[in-house]
Amino acid sequence: MEITEEKKLMAKAGSAYSHAWRIMWDNFISLFLVALIIIVAATPYAITARIEDFSDHFGIMAIALVMGQIFTMVYTLFVMSPLSYGSNWVYLKAVRKEKFEVQDLFDVFRNYINVLLAALLSGAIIVFGFFFLIIPGIIFACRLAFVPYLVMDKRLDAVKAVEESWRLTKGHGWRILWMGLIAFFVFILGLVCLVFGAIVSAMWISAAFASFYQAVLAEKGEDVIPVVENGEKA
Repeated sequence: MEITEEKKLMAKAGSAYSHAWRIMWDNFISLFLVALIIIVAATPYAITARIEDFSDHFGIMAIALVMGQIFTMVYTLFVMSPLSYGSNWVYLKAVRKEKFEVQDLFDVFRNYINVLLAALLSGAIIVFGFFFLIIPGIIFACRLAFVPYLVMDKRLDAVKAVEESWRLTKGHGWRILWMGLIAFFVFILGLVCLVFGAIVSAMWISAAFASFYQAVLAEKGEDVIPVVENGEKA
C-alpha cells in the first residue's frame, strides 16, 4: 500500500517556492491574465522613455527628463502600486484555494486611499533606510514585505499594516531576503526565455511571496485557511 505524507506549507523559501510552482500551474490562465493586465498598465513607462529619447534630438533632454521623472513617480504611486496590491490579493486567494476571478485585481480600488497611504508610507521608510548605507533599507524592505497583503487581507490602515508586518516578519527577515535573492535569479532565468519566460518567472515569484505570507500566518496561528502543499485544506 502506498503511503503519502502530507507536507505542510512552511515559512521557508524552499517550501514557499515549491508550493507556489503548483499553485501557478493550477491557476495558470487566470494568473497569466492578471500578469498581462499589469504589463499593459506599465506601458506608459515605455512611452515616457521613448519621449525622453526623442526629445534628446531637439536639445530639451533636461526638461523631458524632469517631466518624465515626475510622471513616473505619480503614475507609480496612483496606478502601479495599487495594481500591485491588487495582484498580491489575487495571488493570496489562489494560495488559499479560494475562488477568485481576474477582476478581483481591481478590488484594490475599494480601499484606494488606504492603499495609497500604505504604499507611500512603506516606500518612504524603505527609501529612508537606503540613505543609510543601503543595509537599513534592505532590512526595512524585508520587514515591510507583508504590508500589501495586510492592507488587502486584514483591511488594516497604513500605520497598522506597517506595525503588523514588522511583528509578523520578526525572525523571518533572513528568509525573506533569501526569497528575494532567489527571485532575482529566477527572473534572470526567465529573461533567458524572453517575454513568456519573464512573465512566468514573475508569476512564480508572486505566488511564492503570497505562499510565504500565508505560511507565516499559519505558523503564528493567525491563518484564515490552513493550506498544505498537496492542495487540500486542513
